[in-house]
Amino acid sequence: MAGDIANRVMLFVIGRCKPDKPVLELSIEGDALIVEETDKVYRKEKGLKKGIAFPTSLSVNHCACNYNPSPDSDKGIILKDGDVVKIDLGVHVDGYIATIAHTIVVGATEDNKVTGRKADVILAAYYTSEILQRLIKPGGQNFNITEKITSCASEFNTLAIEGIISHDMEQNRMLGEKRIIQNPGEALRKEYKKCNFVENEVYNVDVLFTTGEGKLRQLEMKPTIYRRTESAYKLKLQTARTFTNEVTAKFGYMPFTMRAIEDLKSARMGVTECVNHQVMEPYDIMFDKEGEFIAQFKYTVLLRPCGNYKITGVPFDPSLFQSEFLIKNQELAGLLSQSMVKKNKKRKSTPSRDL
Repeated sequence: MAGDIANRVMLFVIGRCKPDKPVLELSIEGDALIVEETDKVYRKEKGLKKGIAFPTSLSVNHCACNYNPSPDSDKGIILKDGDVVKIDLGVHVDGYIATIAHTIVVGATEDNKVTGRKADVILAAYYTSEILQRLIKPGGQNFNITEKITSCASEFNTLAIEGIISHDMEQNRMLGEKRIIQNPGEALRKEYKKCNFVENEVYNVDVLFTTGEGKLRQLEMKPTIYRRTESAYKLKLQTARTFTNEVTAKFGYMPFTMRAIEDLKSARMGVTECVNHQVMEPYDIMFDKEGEFIAQFKYTVLLRPCGNYKITGVPFDPSLFQSEFLIKNQELAGLLSQSMVKKNKKRKSTPSRDL
């Protein structure tokens, strides 16, 4: 259910990505549609939480992630023809989370195909996401997948962005314990724990590639997306306590946009103490070098004995992209050619009805 809503909202936002369209407007429209659609389900069940699991973000060109502008501090980016736009959002129903991200190029058509480095990085990320769907399955192992991600990126002369994490998800818990880290740096390698995939686990699979150096940086833009942590630190400022109480009541531990807070001015005064004491975790707006391009594909997948069930994901047409590169690695090409359609087998029901 959450996956169906996420897919519908993604298609809506994609359809609205036109030249001269403000990113702020698209973010607001996407979030509003998530709320509208989730309000329609389980209306008779009082107290059941549902809504936004990740605010609608549109990160353009060399901006990698988490760009969700605030109307009173940032008028935002205006889309133009040729922009590479990464749309990222999440939905939950009763705490069951469905995430999705998709990359488009504004104005791309059969008569106006995407070429050059834009096409390289988008095709690399897309094909890698497809290959991962075939590798993340019961009995598989995370270290092997990290190696495949690096190999896929090199096929198109691109780089996997350092430290991007795919992970398992549970009810009311976005970030699980099992991790797949693409291009782990030295520090992450020391902390990277081997894990195996198990039937009925749910994974957030996130692929983020760049034509640049693979290491992101923060610029002057302040984060607008945060998440409540499980820290029990006793906040001193009244503004921080009021802000935290509102967040907990409205969003629980799901990521939220500051735009959704009633008293934004007061919240901005309180959020600093919250972040300093790890009560809130910011989602920093990250960039590669200007002039580079970044592509992202993300989906939610349920691991089942009869084959993976991809809960989120919208159609992508590779014919709109023309790259000088191909997947020549025989192992990767073989994985990509594998069909994902499997015969259904009788199985016990799982607690995933709201995905």
